[in-house]
Amino acid sequence: AHALRALGLLYGALDAKTFGGLAQDTVAAATASVQAASRAVAKRSGPMDGQLFQVKQLLVLREQIGPFQADFSAVDRVLDFTHLRDHLRRIAGGPASLFSLGADNAVLQLVSRGGPRVLESQVDSKKELEGALKAGCEAFIMGATKLTVDDMLSFITKVTAVKVASSSKPLRQQAFAAPSRLAEMVARVRNAMAGPLPAAVAKMRLYMASPATHAVLLKPIKANVAEAHHQIASLLEAEYTAEERAQIGLTTSEELAAILDAL
Repeated sequence: AHALRALGLLYGALDAKTFGGLAQDTVAAATASVQAASRAVAKRSGPMDGQLFQVKQLLVLREQIGPFQADFSAVDRVLDFTHLRDHLRRIAGGPASLFSLGADNAVLQLVSRGGPRVLESQVDSKKELEGALKAGCEAFIMGATKLTVDDMLSFITKVTAVKVASSSKPLRQQAFAAPSRLAEMVARVRNAMAGPLPAAVAKMRLYMASPATHAVLLKPIKANVAEAHHQIASLLEAEYTAEERAQIGLTTSEELAAILDAL
């Protein structure tokens, strides 16, 4: 925070190249600091808190650097000595002679080819910030999705494996896909939508006040939950009798829409 305030004071007082270099270093350091802090939060309070902390702090950082019209990229140069091992190995192995008077003299080769190579890579701290922000959002979305419909996703994976194996046994006669087992799975998902999912959404709102941010994070979670239910509904329609579907009691699309809209 202090470094970013200092950047604000220096903005306009320095030439673009100098300010860009300072901005690049500052934003890179701030992003790394947020990521380290998020790991500490996750260790203390749980993965979801760590993810939400990272998203919140990186959103603040992105907003703070928004007014700066600067180049946040730089060329990172490092010296690479790894190829020296090949020369030393040749000397030790014998192919390159220390006593030759010709071009294959080991010392001459080491002097002429053994110097360090300069490796260059483009570093863009603003892109790194955006990448870390995206990763935090995706981790939260996936965590909330699994918290809610992980049982359904696991079931769909098993069904896919059975179909790939070309089993002649009807799906509803498979032990893992018996109607009673599916009824238990549906009940667990209902419980997750009634408790853990709303709790995760409430936690998200504690970390971030912006309705726009809420919408960005909630939309894919709702879509994932709806898609999992849709895939289960399609399987039930294709593989189970009407009586079995009634026993399983999958949440209807209307009920599901009402639950998700209430989040």
